[in-house]
Amino acid sequence: MNTVDIRKNLEEVRRRIAQAAERGGRSSLEVIIVAVGKTMDAATIRSGFEAGLRDFGENRVQEARDKFPQLADLSPQPTWHLVGHLQSNKVKQALQLFQVIHSVDSVHLAEVINRQAGRPVPVFLEVNMAGETSKFGFNPPEVLSAAESIARLPNLQLQGLMTVAPMVSDPEEVRPVFRRLRELRDRLGLPHLSMGMTDDFEVAVEEGATLVRIGRAIFGERKEVV
Repeated sequence: MNTVDIRKNLEEVRRRIAQAAERGGRSSLEVIIVAVGKTMDAATIRSGFEAGLRDFGENRVQEARDKFPQLADLSPQPTWHLVGHLQSNKVKQALQLFQVIHSVDSVHLAEVINRQAGRPVPVFLEVNMAGETSKFGFNPPEVLSAAESIARLPNLQLQGLMTVAPMVSDPEEVRPVFRRLRELRDRLGLPHLSMGMTDDFEVAVEEGATLVRIGRAIFGERKEVV
């Protein structure tokens, strides 16, 4: 997809975010779009940058490692967000590639990141709000104690909470998931909520999302992985 098409899609996403933010009684300036480039090539990401995007997300460390060297000349350099599951044995690579990690799903993983980081790393705790066995994340009752432990790690900057909502036909069905995550975040006094994707970001924004992770609505349908 070329820059013109991506810019058009981005304008539409921003319009929808602005309307959702207004319905939620907030400013759209509070919402950061993290453009998720899963399966998209470096040229498509470059087009997104040219269209005005500055925050990009990737799901896999390996894919980012192959793609990012082709984008090293972008200026200013984008902020790269890891939004997919992170295995402990990939932490070192992840820290070399990403500035923000959205998917800290255990205290053990947080401790590994803390040991290997040579700088303060902004992180989000991933919460499995719906209790889906196919998804990673803390169970909601674990979050408060986990946050206390992780907040003591000197190389981690706990920014907020993240969740991946269940896939449903009607986004209204996942409103309670986003609302409960916001309530949990509020109890912790953290600034950010990473929630909402292409199919449900408007509801997420209405419920307080400060980062939305959007791929298809910006870049089009994902490419098949061979």
